[in-house]
Amino acid sequence: MMRGIVRIRFLLPYVAGCALIFAGCTSPLPRGGGGPSGQTRTSIESLLPATVSDRAGWTADMRASFAALRIAPTREHVCAAIAVIEQESGFRVDPVVPDLGRRARQEIDERAASANVPGVLVHAALDLRSSNGRTYGERIGAARTEKQLSDTYEDFIGQVPLGRRLFSGWNPIRTRGPMQVSVAFAERFERIAPYPFAARGSIPDELFTRRGSLYFGIAHLLDYQAPYDRYLFRFADYNAGQYASRNAAFQRAAALASGQPVTADGALLAPAEGLLASGGTLLARDRPAKDAGQTERVLDRLAPRLHLTPAEIHSALEQSTTREFERTELYRRMFALAERRGGRRLPRAVVPQIRLHGPKIERALSTDWYAHRVDGRFERCMHE
Repeated sequence: MMRGIVRIRFLLPYVAGCALIFAGCTSPLPRGGGGPSGQTRTSIESLLPATVSDRAGWTADMRASFAALRIAPTREHVCAAIAVIEQESGFRVDPVVPDLGRRARQEIDERAASANVPGVLVHAALDLRSSNGRTYGERIGAARTEKQLSDTYEDFIGQVPLGRRLFSGWNPIRTRGPMQVSVAFAERFERIAPYPFAARGSIPDELFTRRGSLYFGIAHLLDYQAPYDRYLFRFADYNAGQYASRNAAFQRAAALASGQPVTADGALLAPAEGLLASGGTLLARDRPAKDAGQTERVLDRLAPRLHLTPAEIHSALEQSTTREFERTELYRRMFALAERRGGRRLPRAVVPQIRLHGPKIERALSTDWYAHRVDGRFERCMHE
């Protein structure tokens, strides 16, 4: 079971004409209600794993999310959402995460070091007493669920002197709820499409609810067009960021065309500019934007063969978190150049090669592992 995946290098999650079915082309997802409401409820509930409790509640919230997003609740779409929920939380709204407190303290120390904040200052702040009489450090160490840890952290930065100035944005719980949706993706999506339900608090708070997590999770998983012929790549994108699988295939093409190594992680721009996510929502990186990333440096060396200037290449890469990237001259010419060199048609999607890291990760894992685990659950749902 995967809970709250966070990528290595402290990648902070953001976002982000044919008649074929969704799984096999770049057409929009089937839209609409998918039949009478009673029929839809029965179909969703029948696909839920037998072990799920409150089946009516899960069915109602899932159906409401599909309706609000105007995505048809087909068997494929419902099974895709179920597969992600199973993998992320096992259908538990606020699951217990083993050893969460200790690993959260470790990540806070690592982030302090990377930000040049003295460890003695962090530890002194954590030793202050909170509103319930325990120190913040004690509460973090005792946290068993992500909501307990997040609530402690938000209390901490709100009450400790200079807390927001020094520690704002350090909340280790960056993905939330049964679909482990990234806070950054949800906030970005909500700015484009206002949240359709009555929220109990902020959007980050709403992600801790079943309804909020399902709504934003289904949006992240399904509400975008991509050139994929398998749901496997949707699942990889859910972990690594929308369009990450498409971008990783582009990086493979760049490596072939140039003869230079290019890491196929789906991030085409330098860290401070690139948008890759998690339940991901493309992930912003941590290097200065003025420094070209590995992919862009290789592309700049290919510029004469691509008949593009470095400025034109950079402009195209700025669209790499959108569908429009596939329509750029850079995308078309890169694949044409690589296919001439390789003598074969290259795939337009590959699973990104990313190691996973974070306070809720218990062992060495990768996006490839995640995508195939979810895909296996999806196939079982489809054929049971």
